[in-house]
Amino acid sequence: QLQVAESGGGLVQPGGSLRLSCATSGFTLDYFAIGWFRQAPGKEREGVSCTSSRDGRGYYTDSVKGRFTISRDNAKKLVYLQMDSLKPEDTAMYYCAAALSGSCPSVLAGRYLEVWGQGTLVTVSP
Repeated sequence: QLQVAESGGGLVQPGGSLRLSCATSGFTLDYFAIGWFRQAPGKEREGVSCTSSRDGRGYYTDSVKGRFTISRDNAKKLVYLQMDSLKPEDTAMYYCAAALSGSCPSVLAGRYLEVWGQGTLVTVSP
């Protein structure tokens, strides 16, 4: 059974950092793209970042470029999202999701996703 589970959320001050983890099980991470998504209260879900199984590149939405870094450890079956220089507008529930097929741009658009986690809450506040 394919499963992913997020952890690492919390309360942080503006300018601070958090590292989110996405633990995967039931599949070989090497072959999957993993996307990070977020949803703030009253807003639509947004694709934040993606790591591709094809080229190892990280993809980012414009609002987090230069501040967030995605990485993966296939041996440990983990994907990380390092979030630096956090802003109040980064406050949201963050989810990871796995896709066997599809490029990262498609994954960030919400396509080809096969399994979602329960989410981890990130709150950026003074």
